[in-house]
Parts: sequence; structure tokens; C-alpha cells
Amino acid sequence: MKKGKQWLLACLLFGLMLFVAACGNTPSTSEPAENNNDQELAPEVSEGEKVVTIGYTGPLSGPAAFYGENTVSGLRMAADEINETGFEIDGQTYKINLVTLDDKYAPNESGTNARRLKQEHDTPIIFVPHSGGVFATQVFNEQEEFLIAAYTSEPTILEQDNELTLRIPPAYTAYPETFTKYSQERFGKKLALLPTATQYGKDWTEALLPVWESHGGEVVFKGEVDFSKDTDFFTIVTNALAEKPDVIFVGGPSQPTALIIKQARELGFEGGFMVMDQAKLEEMAPILEGYEMLEGAIGALPIIDSDAGGASDFVSKYEAEFGRIPTAEGAFNYQALYVLVEAMKAAGTVEDAHAIMAKVDQGIQQLPDDKMVWHLTGLDGQGFDWLPSIGYVENGEVVLISE
Repeated sequence: MKKGKQWLLACLLFGLMLFVAACGNTPSTSEPAENNNDQELAPEVSEGEKVVTIGYTGPLSGPAAFYGENTVSGLRMAADEINETGFEIDGQTYKINLVTLDDKYAPNESGTNARRLKQEHDTPIIFVPHSGGVFATQVFNEQEEFLIAAYTSEPTILEQDNELTLRIPPAYTAYPETFTKYSQERFGKKLALLPTATQYGKDWTEALLPVWESHGGEVVFKGEVDFSKDTDFFTIVTNALAEKPDVIFVGGPSQPTALIIKQARELGFEGGFMVMDQAKLEEMAPILEGYEMLEGAIGALPIIDSDAGGASDFVSKYEAEFGRIPTAEGAFNYQALYVLVEAMKAAGTVEDAHAIMAKVDQGIQQLPDDKMVWHLTGLDGQGFDWLPSIGYVENGEVVLISE
């Protein structure tokens, strides 16, 4: 346990150093040069075997680097496992070459990276873990014929009439009703808003408020936090608590979100927290030295509490390989890569993105139970259809909400 805490504290300090450094930098609008964060994990190939490149463009440096690394770690783990034997299509064995490019969380660089991945590697699938990057690549992915494996809960990415976009996590619209019912019943109906100031935070808030108010709730404080600039949350938290809320809506990267919660508790707040899905209960708990300060918080269920067939084995392997507990980013993307390999097998091709997309549902049905890390039932339109995975903290433990 001590080693785990030391590792997490080291990550936090390193992340804060990156955070401070990034605040003075403006993302370039020109084509980025290759950097040390770009990686090509080429597999060992035996005679007669072929390689298919799977691409990734996401943040691997800057303030969102920890999030990006969590995301890509699941892809690396799945690719390594798949490459132990490869997979077969029409008698031909294929292995995965995973190429990861750093976009620094900047949509313009996501687009540039995606073009590079397609032109240099002819990849049929590119994983993109943020909505800005997804929207940027949707401008041309159909013309260049690659499938976007989108790790974002932003529902509007599937409203762009783009046939080659697959949403991996649940849409955030799946959370407000359950969050509201639980929080109002346990704590009350006065809500303070302290989400991230990003467009994602604004959209999440816009989805939550009508639900909160439809159940008789009221908003007593409206605020937001710019995590790219703000490091001291005393003033905004103090102003929010002056309005005597029963519940506070928070969210953004896990580490600074935990500091907002800590600040609120230290100022005497005894109510509940609704935590948007970007922040993870299991990542905040070590920073807060346990779940005590998170009492009454409701958010996305930690992967370590999943009861799906492959969850326990995945968690054990992940901890052994990376030295930390996995979060949803790693788990969802791990499972998604396995599904897409099954879809390629069902489609009989590693090249035709349209054919692969058409077989995603079949890929889900063919997924071995030991790779079912979360309960995935099929497709809902162009998004994965997961069973609800929401948990709340009670007496120091995360409790699954069953619907």
C-alpha cells in the first residue's frame, strides 16, 4: 500500500509540474513535429504473418497527459495480449502495430495526427479520447476511410451524420437522472455548480440542470473552474458554500477535482457531491487519503468494483503491468480493441473501415467472456450499449446502484 501511495503522490506532483509548465504555452496551429511522446509499438512478426496498424491520437504531454496515458494503457495491454498469437482472417495471421501520437489535447493537432496516421500507416481505425479531437477528425475521416474509435461521453459526436464514428463510453446523458434522485433523497435540493470550465463541462451542466429542476431542485450557486489556470480554489468554494448548498456538482481531471472536494470539506461542507464522469472516485480517494471525504459522492463506478466476467483478471494484470489500479479509460479502451478485432474477423478484412463498422455489433456478441471487463450488451446506434455502472460512497465503500 505504501508503494502505491508513493507512486500516486509522485504522479500527482509530476502532473502538477506539467500543469504549471503548460499554462504558459499556447498550442501551435501549425503542423506539429514528431516528438518523444510519439511511439510505434511494432510486434514481432514471424514468416507469413502480416501487420495491421491501429492509430491513437491523444494527450501524452501537458496537463492532460495522465488522462491520455490512462487511455492508451488499455490499448497497449490489449495489443500485447492479442499479439501473443495474433488473429486470423481467411487463413492469414495478423498482429497489431499500435502507433500513438501526442496531440496535447489540442483538436487541430488531433486532425494533423489522424492524417499522418492514415497517410503513413494506412490505419483503418484511430482511437481519439476527447470530443474536440473527434470533431476535428470527423471533418475528413469518411473521405479518407478510417473509423474513429471515440472515447468521449459527449453525445453530439453521433449527431454529425458520420457513418465511421463509434462512441466507446456511455453518453453522459445516462447519469443526470440517477445522480439527481440519489443526491436529492439523501442530502436535499439546493445545488451549487463547480464543474470544469471546458465545453464538455458546460454541456454536462446543461444536461444536468433540467433534470435537477424537474425534480424540484434549485440552483443556489453557478460557478466553474478553469483547471488550465486555477490552482487555488479557496475563493470560489467559499462563495459557493456561502449559499448553503446541499449538493455540489464537480468534475474535471481527477486530481484537481479532488482538491476542490478537500477544500469544501475543510471549510465545513457536509453535503453530497455529484461527480461528472471525467473525474474518477478511485483516482481521487488516494489523494484524499481514503473515501471519508467522498462520503455521499456519486459518480461512475470504479472498474475494480465491476462484476463482469473479465474484470478481476483485467485488474490483476493491469496492476502487475503498470503498478497502479486501472480506471475506466484503460478498461473501456482495452475492451474496445478486442471488440474491433472481432469485428475485423467477422468482416473478413483489416482494411475496409465501412465493413468493420458494420460488424461491430457482431464483434461484441463474439467477445470472449474473459475479455468482458464491463457489461457490454451490444450497440445503441453507433455507441456501445453498456449496463448502468454508477456508484455512490457510503461508510467508506463504493456501492453499485442497480436499476
